[in-house]
Amino acid sequence: MLALALAAAGCGGGGDRELDVLVFSRTTAYRHAPAIEAGRAVLEERFGAETTDDAEVFSERLRDVDVVVLLQTNGPGVLQGAQRAVFERWVRAGGGVVAIHAAANADRDWEFYGELLGGARFRDHRPGPLQRETVHTEPHASTDGLPRRWERSDEWYRFDPEPGPAARVVATVDGDPVAWWTEVGRGRAFYTAMGHAAEAWDEPRYRDHVVAAIEWAALRTDHRLSMVAGESRG
Repeated sequence: MLALALAAAGCGGGGDRELDVLVFSRTTAYRHAPAIEAGRAVLEERFGAETTDDAEVFSERLRDVDVVVLLQTNGPGVLQGAQRAVFERWVRAGGGVVAIHAAANADRDWEFYGELLGGARFRDHRPGPLQRETVHTEPHASTDGLPRRWERSDEWYRFDPEPGPAARVVATVDGDPVAWWTEVGRGRAFYTAMGHAAEAWDEPRYRDHVVAAIEWAALRTDHRLSMVAGESRG
């Protein structure tokens, strides 16, 4: 199913190959293994991304990277010591970050990481299995082409604290934020709480949401993108 979805999406287009994307998925707590593998497959096809769990890459090759995707990183000590220092300098100097789902629960002791997430931290999720809800979207590159009312199933996170004044929320469920962006120094950071299950990557709209966020984080699109409400958004 995933292979068919990739083909339908036109993944692997040459226009995106020059973007250097690093997909990092180290975990020290619960690992969303199927979702990580599905996300890696999509991003490898779409961007030719390098995928790794090895934190030493932060000391070795960030200089050449446009965007780091924190794909379901989770738990304490995902990055440590010099790795944290290098990553923070890189972001503040203009690096782009896209963090997905469980990444809101990584490195809770690191002040900079909280800043990268707009001040938000994972608290819990709604009880029970995946639930179908309406995602309300606001204009942003990551929601371009999505309907204002986007019906989908996911594990819906709640945050404490929620994203602060430095963050700009672009998607909510029942008023709770589920996607937002912030700027850190000269860098851009985007977080989406969506994507718990591998099947999310079979959804064309979800893939478009993440891919557009990566391009936005790489300064490929204007984060102040505006669009006409109504007809163009569904």
